[in-house]
Amino acid sequence: MHRIVLLVAVLIASSVHAQDNNADKVRVGPDDWPWWRGPNRNGVADPKQTPPLKWSDTENVLWKTPVPGRGYGSPIIVGDHIFLPTADHADQTQSVLCYDRKTGKQLWQTEVHRGGFAKGGNAKGSLASPTCACDGQRVFATFLNDNAIYATALGRDGTKLWQTKITDYVLHQGFANSPTVYESLLIVNADNKGKGVVVGLDRATGKIVWKLDRPKLPNYASPIILKVAGREQLFLTGCKLVTSLEPLTGKKIWEFPGSTEETVTSTVSDGERIIISGGYPKQHISAIHADGSGKIAWEIKKQVYVPSMQLLNGHLYAVDDNGFALCLDFNTGKEVWKDRLGGAFSASPVLVGDLLFASNEVGKSFIFKANPKEFELIGENQLGSEALATPTICGNRIYMRVAFRDQGQRQEMLYCVGKKE
Repeated sequence: MHRIVLLVAVLIASSVHAQDNNADKVRVGPDDWPWWRGPNRNGVADPKQTPPLKWSDTENVLWKTPVPGRGYGSPIIVGDHIFLPTADHADQTQSVLCYDRKTGKQLWQTEVHRGGFAKGGNAKGSLASPTCACDGQRVFATFLNDNAIYATALGRDGTKLWQTKITDYVLHQGFANSPTVYESLLIVNADNKGKGVVVGLDRATGKIVWKLDRPKLPNYASPIILKVAGREQLFLTGCKLVTSLEPLTGKKIWEFPGSTEETVTSTVSDGERIIISGGYPKQHISAIHADGSGKIAWEIKKQVYVPSMQLLNGHLYAVDDNGFALCLDFNTGKEVWKDRLGGAFSASPVLVGDLLFASNEVGKSFIFKANPKEFELIGENQLGSEALATPTICGNRIYMRVAFRDQGQRQEMLYCVGKKE
């Protein structure tokens, strides 16, 4: 009898544990865009989509809605919801906004911080630049507030669940590092001149599971997890280092010099090598073997400082900060072609099939082919007069955060661009 009771107890405990694990699984769908750079963390959208190639304020707009405050975080989309961070300088609040995916109706706004606004930094920065992340149950946002970085979790209904201080923060250019979800963790990094760190937080509680100190240097690249050299690696670039960590433990896999001090772009990979780039004080694009050897395959002097790159069929595609589209041979770094788009760029190109969608800082979007033979422009579209947030493309629709200026007044808008059924 004792053995039977013990067996039943074990089975019940195992069942509860399985249910608990199942209850906290990451739940996102194939038509979702749950965190920075999308489901695969590489800016590549579902290639089977057919988003429109032409749009304007009056053409192929399914809906548009005003966004209070200011921010450059991109829209993330899970299920029927769109989430955006924003900072309102008038009432000194930093908030997360939720919109209905089908109609654009604002469903809720949750204030995360009031007061504590930082002053200074880069003119192109904002106090809501990091893109949020969502695990299907919770929405995660990171803000610089009161000289520190905080991570906050909200329920899908906007209820505040937990908030954790990551580190004190010394402002230089700004704070733009987006958090990312990995299995049971939320991963946040905050490089700065004071006390830089990268941490893994329990998604359910906000408790710090692991923490790694970083050099006391300013840097802005978000943590990116990719499967490279046969294992999933968490890559950090900048602070004069290239670092690979185990995502679940924070343990260093390898680390060596190879990056410049300040970086913004997100790492891309072919599964064996990673591509990194930086803009200060050295301008460079480098291909590095990700097996821990520290071997640099090639390095060239080009400025791709803020917009992240794309890789397709052995070629790298990029839009540099000064408005040139580039195609590079992935194996050698040799320039295949270069063509002028126009304007300055901060947003990263999004790849849909063999088409690249790239928006400049004054709201003009360019569509060009990932064609290694020649530059092939497919279309140009204007929306708004300011666009620093990277567009989100999923479910055959393009979601764009842009701003208009009229007689000195600035108003942000969220657009859903798509073909009317």
